[in-house]
Amino acid sequence: MKFKITLIVALLITSFGFSQTKVGTVDTDFIMGKMPEMKEVVTRINAYGKKLDSTFQIKAKDYNAKIEAFKKVEKTLAEDDRKNKINEIATIEQEMAKFRKNGSTLIQLRRDEFMKPLYKKLNTAIQEIAKAEGYTQILSTRGNDFAYIDDRFDITSKALAKLGIKE
Repeated sequence: MKFKITLIVALLITSFGFSQTKVGTVDTDFIMGKMPEMKEVVTRINAYGKKLDSTFQIKAKDYNAKIEAFKKVEKTLAEDDRKNKINEIATIEQEMAKFRKNGSTLIQLRRDEFMKPLYKKLNTAIQEIAKAEGYTQILSTRGNDFAYIDDRFDITSKALAKLGIKE
């Protein structure tokens, strides 16, 4: 008899523990794409990319000019001068490759910098909805593999409304 009472009490305690958890989901990528500020972010990233591209084009012109100049005088150069010119051209090639690689990284860093206020704004909206509706956890639907998500607990529409964005 004691075992049955202990089992019932344990089940009741366990069920109370589970009933206090409310998990919701949100599609943050969808919301970010709908935010009006996103257009400005894309414009700023593109402008930054063009600035980097124009700098790269200057380097490419300098590289091409050095190649052409080398081709014109290659046969008349002494061996040491020829090696120096080849090394100079190889150095420019390495700089251009490094610039290309760094350019991608710089664009990603700039994108993150521009997106930070948008993520902060979205995070605030999600936190307000979660607190108001008693959610203990809100999971992002992107990047996670869910076997099942009940649409009743998806707050994407509520977050869009909170941010004043039409679906």
